[in-house]
Amino acid sequence: MPANPLLPANLSVRRAKLENMLYICSMENNKLAKYTPYYNKEALLGKIMASARLAGRKVVYYVLLLYYVLQSSSTKMADKAKIIGALGYFIFPADLIPDIMPVVGYTDDLAALAWCVYSVAKNLTPEIKEKAAAKARQLFEKGSGMRGSNS
Repeated sequence: MPANPLLPANLSVRRAKLENMLYICSMENNKLAKYTPYYNKEALLGKIMASARLAGRKVVYYVLLLYYVLQSSSTKMADKAKIIGALGYFIFPADLIPDIMPVVGYTDDLAALAWCVYSVAKNLTPEIKEKAAAKARQLFEKGSGMRGSNS
């Protein structure tokens, strides 16, 4: 694992490991840019509806957080670019671990989304968090009509 040359030497080991991991992920963010053509609102909503139960609550919540941050007029363009790349990666079915693989299919999506949520955290207002949580609850209610639901 390459070390982040910008880290001060006096950071705690745990914090240094976290910062180093985030540095590596930020280097990987350049790779997410190739997924931006796959992002559009209709494709995102279709993917959520088709795969919410299989992807799980955490993935859906992160997707919704990023979607609402993307809609905010106060979000900077650099953050919007990261979000579009991460959401495009979520939409793209043939990513690093194909979404059709049982159990592990969404782990790479979760990692990309979690990194993106962390990197744009300054944009996460209490209102956005509540809106995303409410929408996720609504999507997972019994009888919500989602394709692939077990209800």
